[in-house]
Amino acid sequence: MNRVLIDTSVWIEFFKANPVYFQTGLDLIDSTDIFSLELIFAELMQGAKGQREVAMIQEFFAQMKILDSPGLIFEAGIFSREQKLLSRGIGLIDSVIIFTAIQFDLKIWTLDKKILAFLEPKNIFQI
Repeated sequence: MNRVLIDTSVWIEFFKANPVYFQTGLDLIDSTDIFSLELIFAELMQGAKGQREVAMIQEFFAQMKILDSPGLIFEAGIFSREQKLLSRGIGLIDSVIIFTAIQFDLKIWTLDKKILAFLEPKNIFQI
């Protein structure tokens, strides 16, 4: 069974009901362990465009398996520094996503080319 961390970029397409991402997202929710971070849903909430989107994001957040833990973001900062992610154009939030996927042996479903370029194939979810 896949264990997948869905990145903000994919959630945005899912919530827009983009057919490619919406159907695959529903299939994953039904058949896979889906994980997230509070930071991902904070990014989604920051960009929410109306009460309908806010309610949808809140509903999904309440049902997600959230992987946040004390020290996770700090450790991701260390990882980012050691891997020189900032010089690759990968900021802290994306560094946290990458670090979390590696730590918890998850695949990341993302549209972010910089994240994809850094990850090993075993950590990439593809449709």
